[in-house]
Amino acid sequence: MGQEISQYQFTRRDFRRFRLRLRQETATLADWFREGRFAPMGGIGGFEIEAWLVDPQGQPAPLNQRFLERLGDPLVVPELSVFNIELNTPPLALRGDALRRMHANLEELWQRCQRVAAGLGATVALIGILPTLRDRDLTLDHMSDQQRYRAINDQILQRRRGRPMQLAIHGAESLRLSQPSVMLEAAATSFQTHLQVEAAGAAAFFNAAVMLSAPLVAVAANSPLLFGKRLWEETRIPLFEQGVALAGGVRSNDPSHRRVTFGDDYVRASLLELFAENLAHYPPLLPVDLSGEPARHLPHLRLHNGTIWRWNRPLLGFEADGTPHLRIEHRVMPAGPSIPDTIANAALYYGLVHELARTLPPRGAALDFALSRANFYAAARDGLRAEVVWLGGRRLPLRQLVVEELLPLARRGLEALELDAADVTLYLDIIAARVAGGRTGADWQRRFLARHGPDLTNLTLAYLDRQRSGRPVHEWADEPA
Repeated sequence: MGQEISQYQFTRRDFRRFRLRLRQETATLADWFREGRFAPMGGIGGFEIEAWLVDPQGQPAPLNQRFLERLGDPLVVPELSVFNIELNTPPLALRGDALRRMHANLEELWQRCQRVAAGLGATVALIGILPTLRDRDLTLDHMSDQQRYRAINDQILQRRRGRPMQLAIHGAESLRLSQPSVMLEAAATSFQTHLQVEAAGAAAFFNAAVMLSAPLVAVAANSPLLFGKRLWEETRIPLFEQGVALAGGVRSNDPSHRRVTFGDDYVRASLLELFAENLAHYPPLLPVDLSGEPARHLPHLRLHNGTIWRWNRPLLGFEADGTPHLRIEHRVMPAGPSIPDTIANAALYYGLVHELARTLPPRGAALDFALSRANFYAAARDGLRAEVVWLGGRRLPLRQLVVEELLPLARRGLEALELDAADVTLYLDIIAARVAGGRTGADWQRRFLARHGPDLTNLTLAYLDRQRSGRPVHEWADEPA
């Protein structure tokens, strides 16, 4: 969850004080790594999922404040725009019936959200980019009333010296536009998995998550449209990278200009390297004085880390007794299309990352980082139609890779975690059917438009009807609602 702050305007003194405390806390974190201070517990999974509030005509509904007041649940919080909310469910140890319980927890929260939304004449939608969204919807008038968001917008624009954000995406069609704020980020909603890992194995898990970003973004693709243009299969990826780029743009060699990034290399020894990189290369955006919070929780380090949106991001958390733990946040997948699809995506990721981390050779020997990065952008652009380079330097269709190698790998990983065999089969079968037919959420949207014409309202209402059925996307019909 994004941490709210107490102010949104800052002085040079605020930045000096924050940088000093960030250096101190990064040094403390280095001591913890050296001393082995982290909780010796891994295999704990959780997730957060962002959603849209939508009116009866399929248009974005600016209702999140009223919605959240009526719901009154700390697990559901605001997002950047008044059209969006974020849902969280409790983390669970990945064993036994954990997948089934994740499904039940999300379904129960989802149904409560739908009841509250219905009382406001709206519905809640899980989709990467809402097809009916217009660029004129993304104004500062539609920013959620949070100091954090206002401060991030002001700081990014200051670093750009007031120059607007520039968006240029070339896919099936092309889109170019300017946006005077960071509100483009609000167009993209994600499904973000969390995995708690032991410090000793964290580097292997992180590197595995990086390698797996390409197949995961392709299998889960659900964002083919932006402002009526057919772009990438997962348009969220270039949209988010360009929507909050600092001066120099996303293609700059200076990492400080790329606040949303795939990164520049694997982790060599420990996740400390990423926090050290945060200190060395990313200037603070939110230099808030957090001296009133417990210093042992490294509040400045954690706040700063929350303003660097790596597609795979390290997280620092704490057990109930104050013992620190490490998590990896995998951010490449979009929201939707259905709750069964969501849990299937999580199951695929958890199984793959556990098995790949266990079996990978030393860093860099399995797949060159540049190839992992190229795979990721090819998969985001072309989805299951992409070709990728995999372990051993083999070039092959991504769809073939998933069917022949990754699904069996995921099954072995989930079985090694001792998850319920029937659940493993249920959720991996959803992935298998989706991939076999090429029937992702993005594919369904494209096929619907090809069959019924470019009416985005018709598309959105049909999508919402299918989503309410609770059936996975590979079973969705192509006919209008």
